[in-house]
Amino acid sequence: MSTLRTPLTELLGIAHPVVQTGMGWVAGARLVAATSNAGGLGILASATMTLAELAVAVGKVKASTDKPFGINMRADAGDAGERVDLLIREGVKVASFALAPKPDLIARLKDAGLVVIPSVGAAKHARKVAGWGADAVIVQGGEGGGHTGPVATTLLLPSVLDALKDNSIPVIAAGGFFDGRGLAAALSYGAAGVAMGTRFLLTSDSTVPDSVKQQYLDSTLGGTVVSTRVDGMPHRVLRTGLVEKLESGSRVRGFSAAIGNAAKFKKMSGMSWRSMISDGLAMRHGKELTWSQIVMAANTPMLLKAGLVEGNTEAGVLASGQVAGIVDDLPSCAELIDTIVGDAIKHLQAASALVVD
Repeated sequence: MSTLRTPLTELLGIAHPVVQTGMGWVAGARLVAATSNAGGLGILASATMTLAELAVAVGKVKASTDKPFGINMRADAGDAGERVDLLIREGVKVASFALAPKPDLIARLKDAGLVVIPSVGAAKHARKVAGWGADAVIVQGGEGGGHTGPVATTLLLPSVLDALKDNSIPVIAAGGFFDGRGLAAALSYGAAGVAMGTRFLLTSDSTVPDSVKQQYLDSTLGGTVVSTRVDGMPHRVLRTGLVEKLESGSRVRGFSAAIGNAAKFKKMSGMSWRSMISDGLAMRHGKELTWSQIVMAANTPMLLKAGLVEGNTEAGVLASGQVAGIVDDLPSCAELIDTIVGDAIKHLQAASALVVD
């Protein structure tokens, strides 16, 4: 049987060049283990977990699979050092980051045998983390869900590949991928694989409530919006009633609600106000955010939890890539990955047949 071997599969020791991203409240132990057992790389989302909860989740993943998996974490978190200790102690294969870790943290992880994969949204950021020693990068274009940039994957991906020509670390394409055609296209660009979030959310292995999954499936290609009203930063979400209210409502009212939700997140996460303020200072320094944006950022986990865990879309938001408008089924992770890889091989073989000597 034909398969795909790329620098990513070689680096990680996985069967297929397909990555499930670390989506908060979605990428839990069950989804991660199912993805890794299917031959892809499952990434556990730790930003919405306490340290103790993360330890339990890692134990559940390890009890369900002996395949490689990763953990996505915030490099600017107050307890980042303790989380790194956990990754090293538990022998986790991959450490992924939304905000790039500094060179000393990358070095520490690599010295312990972990593969470090930051996510980037610009060629200059890719060059920076590659120079710091990152082993690979995930490049997410504007089609992706959650926090996203303005440049489409079709332009961002080649710009990053060109920027890393002399470095040759694997580039993983994200944003707008959901089937074998996308994987074949990414490989043709020169990427080493694809990363998908919304497509894995929409599987039978995802713990997102069925009623919420149906809301995603009912969406159209125009059914998402990039809003700054959720947390002050560009955030692609489904167009729900709450999002429409946030978009058309008062910024003062939204800020007031954010303060209340920040307090709820403090209680849920066990963080102190001092720790949250410290994290806020780190965010402000790294992204030049206003204080109102920082408070709104603390609002996000609770809004996402309400929608993705509790199924209350009247009080929560649903992060979503544009692919929600074209996906219409809920396969298992194994069925999804097998289909994507099989179809990608067919498309690559068909494309090679166009070449005439």
